[in-house]
Amino acid sequence: MTNHNNSRCVIAIDAMGGDFAPQNAVVGAIEAFHEAKDFDLFLVGKKEEIEKVIKNNKLVFNSDFIVNADQVIDMQDHPAETMKTKPNSSMAVGTKLVKDGKAHAFVSAGNTGAMVINSIFGMGRIDGVSRPTLTAPLPNSKDGFTFLADVGAFVDSKPQHIFEFAMLSSIFLREIYEIKKPRVGLLNVGSEDSKGYKLILETSELLKNSDLNFIGNVEGNDIFKGTADLIVCDGFIGNILLKFAESMPSFLKAAIKNYADKSFSNKLKVAPFKFPPTKAGFKESLSKADADNVGGLPLLGVNGISIIGHGSSSTLAIKNMVLSAREMHNKNLITKIKEELSQYAKQK
Repeated sequence: MTNHNNSRCVIAIDAMGGDFAPQNAVVGAIEAFHEAKDFDLFLVGKKEEIEKVIKNNKLVFNSDFIVNADQVIDMQDHPAETMKTKPNSSMAVGTKLVKDGKAHAFVSAGNTGAMVINSIFGMGRIDGVSRPTLTAPLPNSKDGFTFLADVGAFVDSKPQHIFEFAMLSSIFLREIYEIKKPRVGLLNVGSEDSKGYKLILETSELLKNSDLNFIGNVEGNDIFKGTADLIVCDGFIGNILLKFAESMPSFLKAAIKNYADKSFSNKLKVAPFKFPPTKAGFKESLSKADADNVGGLPLLGVNGISIIGHGSSSTLAIKNMVLSAREMHNKNLITKIKEELSQYAKQK
């Protein structure tokens, strides 16, 4: 393998990551590879199992781009311990490809905590970043997204960490989603400046004194309103919010079905949501929150592109994870983050 730092985009995927690996990971990644045709792909994992999936699904892929890794990190493995107990895992090997300049990105639907740890120690952090963040899009009522950071890269944070989440995510929104000056809100129990505990009050001061487009405190009910483009919080709260939000589409569908099943008159009342052709429209309106379309979440702040998907990722979700990594590379996201953080450090 040659160094690809200054050439064609190269993406490595954890073929062993996810509840349905290697099947979904291999098929989804190769689908993205053949659709885009403008990047190279490494499949990282147990070579024999990967080749079996390729053969069984009659896929076309050059076996020279299969990178053998004979250990697999399971969902129940303790993230920090995997660095020592499974040094030849698909995650460890994949992140090292990025560190060594043989790939620009690594994506995985495996153990989230292990992927965070392996990305930090495998790729390293960008200068000026004390803690990376997982940044997630949530659909809002303005037909767009409200982004939430951090949603679980770390469960405890200091004011400086949350400030960095805001910086990293603002650059991400500007470069990838073309939001020129993202509105940043700090999640709190009220909009007043005096509200909140020490972490919130100190973080608020950092945000106020920055060049970020800080609009002040926002509350939980602002998330779906689209009051801010980006809402920052510590990873413990963010992860709870993300999982709550992800449960909403299935809850709404179930609630409508349960109501309709009680009587014929109820069926008529919910007909716009229940029956064709509007059933398809209802499903499509909720699709922004669908993990298949989101694909995976970027771990911002590490020295390379790292995208983490759901353990239950489908073939489509994997495909979209890979295509997201390609877009981040093509838009020079990592370079833009480095440049902006370097400028910030000089101003301090």
